[in-house]
Amino acid sequence: MTKEQIEHVRNNPKYQKLVKERSRFAWTLSIIMLVVYYAFILTIAFDPSLLGIRMGDGVMTIGIPIGVAIIIIAFILTGVYVRRANSEFDELSHQVKEELKDIA
Repeated sequence: MTKEQIEHVRNNPKYQKLVKERSRFAWTLSIIMLVVYYAFILTIAFDPSLLGIRMGDGVMTIGIPIGVAIIIIAFILTGVYVRRANSEFDELSHQVKEELKDIA
């Protein structure tokens, strides 16, 4: 790419929208995951007996399903990001590429 093409892409409102929305969305999902994870870790640190409550008559405690739920939440958040990236973000990226082809 030439410097002119790079400047055209940087100044393209669709590219700026893509970067802004993708960054905001990624940070939002990251913050959600960090809050969930650190809430679990802080619960372990400050009130471990809460996660040590037994479920029924067995030996499994409530901490195990909560830990598994955190892993599942991570997969779900990843899926949410991939879905939006493959639809909205890819469409904006495609539009920017098409506009770049027009000036090349």
